[in-house]
Amino acid sequence: MTKIFLHLLAPLTLVAFVFTNTWSQGITLPRTLSPAAKISQTIGISTVEVSYSRPAVKGREVWGKLVPYGWNKQGFGLGKEAPWRAGANENTTIEFSHAVKVGGQTVPAGKYGLFFVINQDDSGEAILSKEYRSWGSFFYDPANDQLRTKIQLRNIPHTELLTYDFVNLSKNGGELVLNWEKKQFPLAIEFAVDEIVMANAEQELKGPTGFGWQGPSSAATYALQNKINTEKALVWADKALAQNKNFNTLSTKAGLLRQANQTAEAEKMEEAAVAVATEAELNAHGYQLIGENRFDEAIKIMALNAERHPDSANAWDSLGEAYALKGDKANAIAHFKKALSKKPSDAVRINSEKYLKELGGM
Repeated sequence: MTKIFLHLLAPLTLVAFVFTNTWSQGITLPRTLSPAAKISQTIGISTVEVSYSRPAVKGREVWGKLVPYGWNKQGFGLGKEAPWRAGANENTTIEFSHAVKVGGQTVPAGKYGLFFVINQDDSGEAILSKEYRSWGSFFYDPANDQLRTKIQLRNIPHTELLTYDFVNLSKNGGELVLNWEKKQFPLAIEFAVDEIVMANAEQELKGPTGFGWQGPSSAATYALQNKINTEKALVWADKALAQNKNFNTLSTKAGLLRQANQTAEAEKMEEAAVAVATEAELNAHGYQLIGENRFDEAIKIMALNAERHPDSANAWDSLGEAYALKGDKANAIAHFKKALSKKPSDAVRINSEKYLKELGGM
């Protein structure tokens, strides 16, 4: 009886063993120490995302003690000298959606382990490693380095929890900074935004985005505004025009022609654009010309708008503003008063009265 019982029990024991080992990890619980965090930033149409854990200072001496200076030999894993993990727990990781320059060096798109080195004189080093799945710095191997770049640490007010942030943002880049205790680790990041946008536009326009006029028109407009890829943008502008001859498509083509030094053709296209423009479009076009310091052309457009829409207080107010910005006080006062006589909205009335007061025309 005993042998038979044990034989029957054996499969049940095996099942129990497998079940226990499969589920021995336990449930997911919150981290009370060094909680996990993520931060992302869009630059142009590219993204940077940092995943890290946030230790607290808790009154401890951080630099040179909790985080040793320089490179330090690990007592676990590969046992090699390694940089600081730039956070706590697992590797801090940084992921780029497109190729990028980090500290002036080109880095392919992808995910990397992020490490820092701090020296006693506040010099330092940032390291991107192609190995990003490890825990801490225990398995750091310099053979996997994608990038090393020198940095200079900055002194900042006390930051209790280790925090990553993006600062000094511009069109093409900015700085990723690690702030902890009273130190800041800056890392310069820069994308070739115009090149990325244009390459992406080419791909998107091969799909549904390219079937209507709006897709090629928006690509051509971006190229015009940023003074790039004029030849290709003219092709996109023609494609948009073939489907819809409106103010946007005509004025974009005119701008590109002017950019290509085809002035006579540009003027003809501008006339065609103005002929079909709405009140709002003419008004916006006038302000665009003002922004380019082309005051006489702006006044011409805004005067035409007021002529076409004589009951529009906004049209007369905008014309008055164009004269005021040019420095023609008498004409500015006359047109602001004209605007006030046309039952203006509160916003228009306030603007006209403000200018009249400044010009001494109340």
